[in-house]
Amino acid sequence: MNKFLLAVHVLAAIVAVGPVTVAASMFPPSARKALAEPGDAQALSTVRVLHRICRVYATVGVAVPVFGFATAKNMGVLGDTWLIVSIALTALAAVVLAALVLPRQTALMEGMEGMEGMQSMEESIEEGVGGGGQGAAYAGASRVGPRDTARLAMFTGLFNLLWATVTILMIVRPGSTTGA
Repeated sequence: MNKFLLAVHVLAAIVAVGPVTVAASMFPPSARKALAEPGDAQALSTVRVLHRICRVYATVGVAVPVFGFATAKNMGVLGDTWLIVSIALTALAAVVLAALVLPRQTALMEGMEGMEGMQSMEESIEEGVGGGGQGAAYAGASRVGPRDTARLAMFTGLFNLLWATVTILMIVRPGSTTGA
């Protein structure tokens, strides 16, 4: 049973956490590109897809600690220091993702979509099409810029560093008596 639980735990980590770390890392440079070229629908589409990957796989990632706890319980290592530190770092990584990375991705995306809407409205007005009162819909569009992507990159790096540390602890298991 230990081997099965461990296999599911490792597969869940690879399938769920891997895409989040990669997509979250790709988001800031993709957002910078979309900000630099507000009319580029492909750049904005890329940002949307990366954000969706982060949100969906973050939800799927709940399976990682669930199977991790089951594996640790079966192996009798729930009280080991390396595991307790790993659990704390995993919880911290989840907080960083949920409170710092995903909300900032959403804010950047909404800001870029607002900029895209304002640009298309300006183009319509320049062409003499519509424009009557549409500006109010975009007046509150938040302004986003490269500083926002830099902050997001910092929090994403922290998230990835936490996961790398947990992975190393899971492999090395310092002080473990269950073999390495």
